[in-house]
Amino acid sequence: MTNLLWPGEERAGEHMTDQALLRAMVAVESAWLSALAVAGLVPIDCAGADLWQLMGRNDRELLAVTAEDGGNPVIGLVGLLRERAVPAVAPWIHRGLTSQDVVDTSLMLELRGVVDRLKELLEEQIATLSALATKHRRTLMVARTLTQPAAPTTFGAKVAGWLDGLVDSHHRLTQLVIPAQLGGAVGTRSATVELATLLTPSSNPVHVAERVAHATTTTLGLDFQTPWHTTRTPITAAGDALVTCTDGWGRIASDVVTLVRPEIGELNEPAGEQRGGSSSMPHKRNPVLSILIRRAAIAAPALGATLHTAAALGNDERPDGAWHVEWDTLRTLARRSLIAGSQCSELLAGLIVHSERMAANLNAVDVLGEQRAVADLVGAEPSPTYLGAVESLIDASLERARQINRIS
Repeated sequence: MTNLLWPGEERAGEHMTDQALLRAMVAVESAWLSALAVAGLVPIDCAGADLWQLMGRNDRELLAVTAEDGGNPVIGLVGLLRERAVPAVAPWIHRGLTSQDVVDTSLMLELRGVVDRLKELLEEQIATLSALATKHRRTLMVARTLTQPAAPTTFGAKVAGWLDGLVDSHHRLTQLVIPAQLGGAVGTRSATVELATLLTPSSNPVHVAERVAHATTTTLGLDFQTPWHTTRTPITAAGDALVTCTDGWGRIASDVVTLVRPEIGELNEPAGEQRGGSSSMPHKRNPVLSILIRRAAIAAPALGATLHTAAALGNDERPDGAWHVEWDTLRTLARRSLIAGSQCSELLAGLIVHSERMAANLNAVDVLGEQRAVADLVGAEPSPTYLGAVESLIDASLERARQINRIS
């Protein structure tokens, strides 16, 4: 995918595109149908059915247009599958499922791929920042508060702060539960229990229905959870984890756009032949990677807030509009997170550090006022340095990063 108004869109690849989501929906239908067959609730001919082979080249566009008729694309999809499947299979497709099961589970299935990729990016970035913090743990520079010189620090300490944010992001992604949604029309598995009651009278129908849900979940590689129709925690938790990632990347980019200013000149973005050019001022080299990362960080919280608003307005057993607004909101947030993550990996891998400029800027200002005030208070001469617990704090950040590497 490309997007003239969101440069870098292609970095998200096929994750959560229309085609990927359509494949996921068909995969959900196929997995469910096979699980029903194994449980003896539909003809054994349905076991192992690959419903994707029934799809045509133009079906994605067709379903996108006809989805307006029912408010979601699943209704049209089920009609196509039943129309094209062999007679022994066709009437059993989608039995026991509802549109919400298919949409929610497909989004979770695609989200799993996004989370795996984001964790890979974060692990690359954590390794890069660990090396940078170690190399520059004693590289002196100005610490600034409210845009003004405040006290001395080291670039390694600043990088350790960046590192902490990305380790936090990795933890949030790792702790996510990404569940299938398999509850039927109103979240009670009523149709599946009814099939089990009528077709396997010697079994406990509730247990049979749960086994079908377990089998489907396992086939799809998702987490098992009881139906969560209007308890939208899986969606909001995913949104929060994605926003935590963009927060971490945005914080890094915000530091970079400040420190690359020519009047400060302590950092430079990676050089590229056409990177950072201006349409009218050929002398300029704009920090475009950082700018585009900040763009994502600015936009992401509002998308996360939309997911929370939708969750709060989830009335009845399926909301009228609140459910519907989640789909593209989550997709947009996920794809933009992938884009920003890719851009941040490129930024950090090629970041240029000007240690001599950091030292010059530090020597040009008075940043020891607090130290003198403390020394005067106790009636003693100031210490030779004023770096506090910098070394220990950097070590703590590096240890947190090493734990990520040991787990991954």
